[in-house]
Amino acid sequence: MHMETPWWRDAVVYEIYVRSFADASGDGVGDLAGIRQHLPYLAELGVDAIWLTPFYRSPMADGGYDVADYRDVDPLFGTLTDFDALVADAHGHGLRVIVDIVPNHSSSEHEWFKAALRGEGRDRYLFRDGGDLPPNNWQSTFSGPAWTKAPDGQWYLHLFAPEQPDFNWRNPEVRDEFLDVLRFWLDRGVDGFRIDVAMGLYKAEGLPDTPPEDQAFKAESPIWGQPEVHEVYREWRKVLDSYPGERMAVGEVWTDSPEDLALYIRPDELHQSFNFSWLEAPWSAPAFRKIIDETLATVTAPTWVLSNHDVVRHVTRYGEGLVNSTTGPARARAALLAMLALPGSAYLYQGEELGLPEVRDLPSESRQDPIFARSEGTLPGRDGCRVPIPWSGIAEPYGFSPDGARPWLPQPAEWAPLTAEHQASDPGSTLGFYQEALRARRELRGSLGDEITWLDSSEGALFFSRGPLTCVINCGSEPVQLPPHDRVLIGSAPVDGYLLPPDTAAWLHTP
Repeated sequence: MHMETPWWRDAVVYEIYVRSFADASGDGVGDLAGIRQHLPYLAELGVDAIWLTPFYRSPMADGGYDVADYRDVDPLFGTLTDFDALVADAHGHGLRVIVDIVPNHSSSEHEWFKAALRGEGRDRYLFRDGGDLPPNNWQSTFSGPAWTKAPDGQWYLHLFAPEQPDFNWRNPEVRDEFLDVLRFWLDRGVDGFRIDVAMGLYKAEGLPDTPPEDQAFKAESPIWGQPEVHEVYREWRKVLDSYPGERMAVGEVWTDSPEDLALYIRPDELHQSFNFSWLEAPWSAPAFRKIIDETLATVTAPTWVLSNHDVVRHVTRYGEGLVNSTTGPARARAALLAMLALPGSAYLYQGEELGLPEVRDLPSESRQDPIFARSEGTLPGRDGCRVPIPWSGIAEPYGFSPDGARPWLPQPAEWAPLTAEHQASDPGSTLGFYQEALRARRELRGSLGDEITWLDSSEGALFFSRGPLTCVINCGSEPVQLPPHDRVLIGSAPVDGYLLPPDTAAWLHTP
């Protein structure tokens, strides 16, 4: 009996940062109705699913990752009726819908936390006595101490902003609450969840002091990746499995070890986990090969990602410090082909299909990331990858908002040639290239298998085959000889004769 591959195992998922995708209401902030209007664009792009960042009720201290009500839509983004219509339309276009869930912390405006400050149900959060100094030396990921003093003198833990108090997952009320939240959205037809800070949730008993270097995202930290977290995902998996239609969950797991990452995706836990080592890799054939080998050796359902709403866009990363301004975009296109040729699923970040760069020169007064404020401007924060999408026209708001409303972050003047409308009429554009690459991947999907075979290649290049597909990528500075093939399926740049130029990738067909 032939088992069908579950949809998520080799899906291409498109991340929508809701505030910055499309604004239908005209207030300069993206919303659910705006996403609905652009579903045909996403279907034509060729993705299988969309992942929505949080759209729940929130004071927006951290772009919606501070949730005040897990069962409602923030008026900024629309209503539950808008959400239901978006899911129905997405399904009508053949697109699955994954929503973000934030279980490590709530907003300080959540009813539970407001009650905790009044002294009711305080055990749902991590309150501790401290006196003049915080209860321990833990630091917030957003800089500064991870503790804030409540009015009555106790301190509460927040691994992120003070407006994001951490839940106490040792309290069964918290576990029950999230099981109920999962069912609420599954009942509304969502196909899966992306779990924010999935390795958080539990902290080591006693909250011990720990040296600063062990406070990073490590497998051996008292702050992250406690073993109890796996019980949570076993419970969640049972809930997901109880619904029809292959519902899934993907974890945002930051860790320093592929073996630790693999623990989250055992058969009775999460379906997938993000593979950030690929995103963090330098432009280097040996670095790429090491990560591919380690990932495929340890992880059963790999995911590949180059950019997201928390990191510098990869067009900019790949060109950093280089004089030639075309190098970053060339490498970004090549990296996409390499990523799409690997077994597993690929996650794209909105705007990468337009070749959008990081926006470095945002004025201080328009920045909204708490990292920028809490570090007193010494860290730029993540606003540079969150600038709203340019859809059409030749000036801000580039069709992002109707009636020329100003977007919540300013868009650069040099984005006019990068709009979706401008690129749609140019077959050589980045958008055209993404559409072509995703089409080629879909056509090959059934014939590739889960194994890759490394082929001999000259230094600075990587060649691997997967069924009839041979993927070649040249990270070096000289052209390299191509392996035997009968035709070129797609190239990130023109591939003539038998040489692969530097900063270029191609898919070759081998009989």
